[in-house]
Amino acid sequence: MGSKNKLKRFKENETFSNVVQPTRDEVLQGFKYKGDWASFFGNNNPIVLELGCGKGEYTIGLAERNPGKNYIGVDIKGARFWRGAKIAVEKQLPNVAFLRTQIELVDHLFAENEVEEIWITFPDPQIKYKRTKHRLTNPVFLEKYRHILKKGGTMNLKTDSEFMHGYTLGLLQGLGYEIVYANHDVYKNSGSPKEVLEIQTFYENQYLEKGKPITYIQFKLGSTDQ
Repeated sequence: MGSKNKLKRFKENETFSNVVQPTRDEVLQGFKYKGDWASFFGNNNPIVLELGCGKGEYTIGLAERNPGKNYIGVDIKGARFWRGAKIAVEKQLPNVAFLRTQIELVDHLFAENEVEEIWITFPDPQIKYKRTKHRLTNPVFLEKYRHILKKGGTMNLKTDSEFMHGYTLGLLQGLGYEIVYANHDVYKNSGSPKEVLEIQTFYENQYLEKGKPITYIQFKLGSTDQ
C-alpha cells in the first residue's frame, strides 16, 4: 500500500465515530473508556474483543450476527482496520468500534471483568525463541486477558500456524487452564462453532488457497483448580 493511500485512510479514520485512537500517554495516564465502555456504546451490552483485528472481518462478522453485544477490533495498524471501520459505518452497525493501540496495553484499556470474550485471529506466530515475548498467547499476555475477562469468559484462537496452535495448547495444559475445544483442521474435522467456519479473513482465504489447514482453540483462563 502506497504512503499516499495510507495517509488518506488515516485521515478518513479520524472522521469515523467508531474509531478510537488514543496516544500511549493517554492510555497509561488513565484511559477515559477504561471501565466505562458503556458510555461509548450507549449501553451495557457485553463486550467482545478481536485482538490484532487486521481488516476487521471477525469484528464485523460477529457484530452482524450478535446485535446484542458490542465488538471492538484492536490493532496498531489503522490503515488495515480502516476497511472494517468503513464497512461498519456503511452498514450502520452501532455495536462496532475499532481501537488503534498496542495489544500489550490491553489491561490499561479495559477494566477488570469488563470483557466477555476475546478473539485472536491469525496472529504472527513469532516462531523464533527471542520473539517469544511478542506471541499473543504467551503467559504475560494470558495474564492480561485473564484480568480483563469476566469470570468464565471465553478465549478463541484461530490460526494457520501449527506452531502457534501447538505452543498454545501446551502452554494452556501446563498452566492448568481449561481447553474447551481444539481442532487442528477446522474445515476437514467437524465440530467447530459456526462462526469459526462461516467468517473468513482476508489472510485466511490466502492460506486456504495454498492448502494450509486452519486451526482453532477455545479456552478459558480460570484455573481448573478453581
